[in-house]
Amino acid sequence: MTITVRPASAVEDVRTLVGPKSPTATVCWCLSHRVPAKLDKELRGPARGAYVAELCRREPAPGVLAYEGDEPVGWAAVAPRSETAYARSRTIPHLDDLPVWSLWCVRVRPGHRKQGISHALIAGAVDFARAHGAPAVEAYPVDNGDARVDVTMAYVGMRRNFERAGFVHAADTTSVLAGHPRVLMRLDLR
Repeated sequence: MTITVRPASAVEDVRTLVGPKSPTATVCWCLSHRVPAKLDKELRGPARGAYVAELCRREPAPGVLAYEGDEPVGWAAVAPRSETAYARSRTIPHLDDLPVWSLWCVRVRPGHRKQGISHALIAGAVDFARAHGAPAVEAYPVDNGDARVDVTMAYVGMRRNFERAGFVHAADTTSVLAGHPRVLMRLDLR
């Protein structure tokens, strides 16, 4: 199995990974941390997909996609923190004024999990951020130890996967997801 990671510029492939099943849905498309809460609530149904389609046409793309051959099998959202809800978060601290990028969602399609795709996505997201001048990348995974995390809540990633990719624990947060504390992990690219 060969996995390649590319910029998320193909909206149909992004739809495959994070598009909702219902065309009238008011969730996902991986927008809740990308846009202000008011806009997130206003974007309903097809408007959410149209917004993401516009993001896919921009440079840089809204994240990266992992492919097995031509099949999209994974997604990672990565962008400058200043362009995300993390810029205004009350639960995720800011360490300094460095213009870091945030990596906040790692999703692997069912049937493709436990094959190392999340590791490829993290590495690909870091490479993407580096190529766009990021001095550092931050992630906000759960610190679950050996405890199981519900797959629907695992999108933020797990601390050990980021440690494996070279990220270091930079701060604790007051955010909790699925009963597990989240930590701020950082990878310095300078």
